Amino acid sequence: MSTTEGTRERFARLGVYAGAFLGPFGGGITVAMLPELGVSFAVTPATASLSITAYLLPFAAVQLVSGTLGERWGRRRTVIAGYVLYVVASVACVLAPTLTLFVAARAVQGVANAFTTPLLLAALAAATRPERLGRALGWFGSLQAAGQTSAPLLGGLAAEVEWRAAFIAVALVGVGLAVVGIPAGAAPSGRPSLRTAMRPEVLRIGVVSALGAGCLTGLAFLVALRLEEQFDVGAGTRGLVLTGMGVAGLLTARMVGGRIDTVGPRRSVLLGTVIGALAVAGAGLAPDVWMIAVIWTTAGVATQLVLVGVNTLVLRSPAGNTGGSMSVVQAVRFGGSALSPVAVTPIYHADPLAGFLIPAALMATLIPVALPRDRN
Repeated sequence: MSTTEGTRERFARLGVYAGAFLGPFGGGITVAMLPELGVSFAVTPATASLSITAYLLPFAAVQLVSGTLGERWGRRRTVIAGYVLYVVASVACVLAPTLTLFVAARAVQGVANAFTTPLLLAALAAATRPERLGRALGWFGSLQAAGQTSAPLLGGLAAEVEWRAAFIAVALVGVGLAVVGIPAGAAPSGRPSLRTAMRPEVLRIGVVSALGAGCLTGLAFLVALRLEEQFDVGAGTRGLVLTGMGVAGLLTARMVGGRIDTVGPRRSVLLGTVIGALAVAGAGLAPDVWMIAVIWTTAGVATQLVLVGVNTLVLRSPAGNTGGSMSVVQAVRFGGSALSPVAVTPIYHADPLAGFLIPAALMATLIPVALPRDRN
């Protein structure tokens, strides 16, 4: 490999990690600017919150097929096209004169992201030595956590001046990522199909991912509810407590990835399940705000162990359609996150402690049963 080609590959690899950050960042960027969006479009902040749902629903639904289609069309071509579409949609968000057009542009952003995230993971796996895959996916997961955690903060800061500036910024990042592309890697063998993507083993891993997301990361809203209703904690402090999960995931990425490479993804998922179940139960039992903050920060480590372990299980699979399999697992994962508030909120209102203990019990009992063996 020439020096120029080596430099290009390094930039492409960095682009994969930047893409990991951009997806969840784009999804959460409107969370803290809903009042400003409401003023601009003459609607209530509650109505403006449609901009969040409009991004996440297409993102989750399209991923059932996006990875397989991307493997057929070519990873690099599809990822670049996804970034171009993301840039166009971001510019449309800036120029949208009505909330309807803004929400439609947000939906297109979600579709574009669905065609990048699973293929970025597949490209990263193809460009990484098997014995270092856990570390690489750990960094990828940590940057996803960083994007999710920082989106409300940076979006809110932008809204202090002009909310459209946030979408101009993500459009410029998208342009840069489209230019950089992704690392070169072996194309999948044969013709990728939904049948190979939705193998029973993949669906079982998807169930594990959904349980981890729905019963762990998806319960952040429940922690916020308890802090407000039982401790009368303000919005700023609630946000600070919840941020601990993302910060912990970012800071422990190397440790999590190293453990996965050493002991295997299955054991790491099981360890994360135990820690996560204890953290969720602890968040419902802790008598003080500072204790909840510490416990929820610990949950960030558990999240990385579960989700990075799940990704490693998929990407180590001998089947060729890794992008398709990855997109199916990601779609099921976000489905679990979406169902969590609907399923858990009635339980919490009936019995606040049960709202935490039941998800913890579901994690502890169902994940070990659903988790397939690590063939490697």
